[in-house]
Amino acid sequence: MRHTPLIAALMAGLLVTAVGCDRSPPDTAGPTGTGATQPAPGLPDPVTDDQPVVLEDIVEGTSDYLVGISYQGDASAYPGLARRMKAYADSARGEMIQAAQSRPPAEDGGSNAPYDLSLSFVELLRTPQLVSWAADGSSYTGGAHGMPLLARFNWLPARNRMLTPEELVTDPAGWKAVSEYAREQLHTRLSQRIDGDASDPAERNRMMRSAGRMIDEGTAPEPAQFGQFEPLPGAAGKLRGLRFVFSPYQVGPYSDGVQTVDVPADVLKPYIAPEYRDLFEGGS
Repeated sequence: MRHTPLIAALMAGLLVTAVGCDRSPPDTAGPTGTGATQPAPGLPDPVTDDQPVVLEDIVEGTSDYLVGISYQGDASAYPGLARRMKAYADSARGEMIQAAQSRPPAEDGGSNAPYDLSLSFVELLRTPQLVSWAADGSSYTGGAHGMPLLARFNWLPARNRMLTPEELVTDPAGWKAVSEYAREQLHTRLSQRIDGDASDPAERNRMMRSAGRMIDEGTAPEPAQFGQFEPLPGAAGKLRGLRFVFSPYQVGPYSDGVQTVDVPADVLKPYIAPEYRDLFEGGS
């Protein structure tokens, strides 16, 4: 088992505090499939979104599990955003703990290695028009490696709600344009990477077909495939484009890790919904 850097840094302290300590899992709405990319919740809750939310680092451990969750920045000015980030962290933590506590004991064939969760939230952008945070980490619940955790939270302060891909680009032709651009970039990288491996022609063709199929499936021209995106700051407070983020397995094997494609504003802007075009550089 391989621990992520955050978990590795916390291991010594956790092992000291975990001895003789047991904690009950939090109340959650149920597991959310933390082994896959999770979309950041997009719908506002007018009843609770103005109530303060406290985001605190979590470092805890028992003989069954280790948890490290950190927040690098302060989202308290945006309770609705903070609430969604906390819900994502709570769900990932609750699912990992449930898996740790429900596995069979070692004498019945279960593993006695502690499961772990490592999750870091980082502020990417803060402007009056848009606030963006990234969540990255992994959850280990057995097997050869941990499963990736990846989410992006893009908050519209003036509207008090998330900016979703469905709202950002409403024209199907827009997602076709984004898909074609992303595919071109990813296929080019794939070809360069395989050429660098100096494999024989038959193996090269096999790898190109297999990985190419993952790229095409993972970039289908629909908003669900492009749900995780980051703003790319440009001049005068505008955005020069968006960085679309793909978790392992979406557009390549696990060994390829997280992959990204930067789509410039001149590709996006013709298809951006009118109310959001002013966020981007370029003409109308």
